[in-house]
Amino acid sequence: MANPYFRQIPSFEYVSRVPDARIGDYIEVKNLFKKGTLRSDIFQDVTFFEKYKIIGDDRPDNVAFKIYNDSSLDWIVLLSNNIVNIQSEWPLTQNSFDTYLREKYGVGLNTEEQIYNNIYNGIHHYETTEVKSTSGTVIVPAGLQVPDGYSVSYFDSLIDQQIDTGDVTIPVTNYEYEDKLENDKRNIYLLKPRYLNIVLDDMEEMMKYQKGATQYVSDTLKRADNIRLYS
Repeated sequence: MANPYFRQIPSFEYVSRVPDARIGDYIEVKNLFKKGTLRSDIFQDVTFFEKYKIIGDDRPDNVAFKIYNDSSLDWIVLLSNNIVNIQSEWPLTQNSFDTYLREKYGVGLNTEEQIYNNIYNGIHHYETTEVKSTSGTVIVPAGLQVPDGYSVSYFDSLIDQQIDTGDVTIPVTNYEYEDKLENDKRNIYLLKPRYLNIVLDDMEEMMKYQKGATQYVSDTLKRADNIRLYS
């Protein structure tokens, strides 16, 4: 069965350029520039959505089946999170993630041991640990990316002393860095099932061509001007 999103995309006819085409021949294609979106009043209202964590190697169609009992509504999952490029904005499968790590961090290395060590022990950057004053005021929040050996000096008014912290950094390995990026992608929002019909009706209207628009033929078709007819 055709995906309902692509089924609703209207068509566009352009002049045929194949060698044996007649002067009035057109080729009909789907107008992929006609992109569906969620209404702004829905997309910006968190009450329409629920939090969801992507598990394992789940794909958008798997998630759609779990939530809506229909794998063809994977586009709802993507639109709910404004995902355009699934290759970079959706978590990689474990196999793809392993391959990505080897390709990125194995460049110029000759042995498996070198590649392994660079992935799991190589330092990507350094981050701060949290620093608090005696009163509990946060002086330095955790997780800031800083140079190795970063330190801070501050006056602690509760004990009336100048405090020199020394090194407040921890190393983040290449693996830890990439793994966090992937795990952050796992936290998404999903349209609540009870609002599904609203979005489906909106999408049907959104995909229609407006009567009177340039090159309008019908609600589902536009036709390009054929300059060959006038030359």
